[in-house]
Amino acid sequence: QVQLVESGGGLVQAGGSLRLSCTLSPRTFSNFAMAWFRQAPGKEREFVSAISWSSDAADYADSVKGRFIISRDNAKNTVYLQMNSLTPEDTANYYCAAVENDYYYYTAREYDYWGQGTRVTVSS
Repeated sequence: QVQLVESGGGLVQAGGSLRLSCTLSPRTFSNFAMAWFRQAPGKEREFVSAISWSSDAADYADSVKGRFIISRDNAKNTVYLQMNSLTPEDTANYYCAAVENDYYYYTAREYDYWGQGTRVTVSS
């Protein structure tokens, strides 16, 4: 059974930065494409970013492009989301997701494994 554990959320002022981490166990991390989704109160879960197993491909939602950076360290079984220039609109629960595939998908239903979520709150 795959487990995903996120960390790094918290409270930050607008314009600040946070780095989220997500560690996968106990399977071979490099078998999985990884993604981040987020869900704000009263809204549907939305795609934020994703990265292929080898890091040769990555993509971002338009709302975060140029501000967020996704990366992964297969030796540490961890995917990261560096979030810069945060705004109150980025406030949400952020979820890490994994699918056993070389490349990622943009829809939540394609992912087989999910973390418990980490809360990001951006104050104005």
